[in-house]
Amino acid sequence: MGNHRRPKPPSRSRLAVLAATAGTVSLLPSLGHAAPKPTVDEVRQQVEDLYEEAEAPTEEYNARLEEKKRLQEEAERAQQQVAAQQAEINELREEMGPLAAAQYRDGGLDPTVRLFLSSDPDDYLDKAEALGRLSTRRLTTLAALEAGQRELAQTRAEALKKVTAAEQARRELTGKKREIQGRLREARKLLNSLTAEQRAQLEAKEDEADRAAGTSDSTATYNGAASGRARTAIEFAYAQLGKPYEWGSTGPNSYDCSGLTGAAWRAAGVSLPRTVQEQYSAGRQVAKSDLRPGDVIYWYNSSQHNGIYIGDGKAIHAPRTGKNIEITPLGYMPFFAATRP
Repeated sequence: MGNHRRPKPPSRSRLAVLAATAGTVSLLPSLGHAAPKPTVDEVRQQVEDLYEEAEAPTEEYNARLEEKKRLQEEAERAQQQVAAQQAEINELREEMGPLAAAQYRDGGLDPTVRLFLSSDPDDYLDKAEALGRLSTRRLTTLAALEAGQRELAQTRAEALKKVTAAEQARRELTGKKREIQGRLREARKLLNSLTAEQRAQLEAKEDEADRAAGTSDSTATYNGAASGRARTAIEFAYAQLGKPYEWGSTGPNSYDCSGLTGAAWRAAGVSLPRTVQEQYSAGRQVAKSDLRPGDVIYWYNSSQHNGIYIGDGKAIHAPRTGKNIEITPLGYMPFFAATRP
């Protein structure tokens, strides 16, 4: 597992703890003086840390978004079922009206008395037979109505649970979105604190680091040996080179890491789940020594960041906020695993 990234300096929170525990003597010389501004290198590292910290909640956001969609669809189907069952009950109630009226008209006297009073016994017996059929139908309709009402009550309760779950997923989604936006705002604040000269220095350092690592986001075409669906997926990914990373995006104008891998393989006719973790769980794991172009690469762990292997020890991926889809060496980040869709 290679990692060509520089060791991270202590984060701001760790620096704060060190400063707080260093004792009052070390603080005396700085009384009355503003804290020194961070250097360009320190800002660059802090921004990288914030972008990296935003990646895990981005994948959680994607998972919550998929869950919300699923729950919302289930809630809508349940509500449609409630409406359909209510319509059936309304029809049964309308049907019960004339049946109840008929029974009221003919059901006030004992059948023997009605036969005795009848001027035409044969006519009465015909009517009695019809009334018997009517009563049987009424009982059947009544039983259906009662069963329908019980089923409707159960469906309504299930629909309410699904609607509540969908609302809970929406709230969690909103909270995760705020968490991501908070980190990105903090990163922008750091960048905005730099002078124009410092920003130029920062961009030059990032370009130098990319060149040293061998990364590239320039337009290119794939000329490797992949074939079939793997080649289609890679060619799709190549066509996205230079497009910006955007958290939560699945294209076509921008992507996050799992959004790019999913879209590339979808173009090849293979449906991958939405998140890095789900894609890792869905694929067949392959050893690093057995990598083939088209395999999905996972860096750091099974749920943080992924890309598509293109051969020659390189992969194409959507890096992070502020950068574009690029080709990078596998060792630019700590390799964790690979799966084959």
